[in-house]
Amino acid sequence: MFINHIKLSTVRFLVNKNQLKKQILQKELQIKKLHLHQSSTEFCNQLYNTLILEKAILKKELENLEKNCILEKIKKTFSPKKTLICDYWEK
Repeated sequence: MFINHIKLSTVRFLVNKNQLKKQILQKELQIKKLHLHQSSTEFCNQLYNTLILEKAILKKELENLEKNCILEKIKKTFSPKKTLICDYWEK
């Protein structure tokens, strides 16, 4: 049952990843089309800026999906404790 859960979550990961990539490509296409009219009106400029922000958000979501959360937690747990300079004065 655990293996089936892993397979299902892997499939969901791939679907989400592919959907995000498609959305990023759509935003890039919209940005290219709107780039010519960016300086013509205030509305076009605001729409262009909105599309840039949405694209950045989608890229960040894709980056977060690609990170291995479990591995990150393990690294954080077993990483050596760093000594800060202010720790020397507490002793």
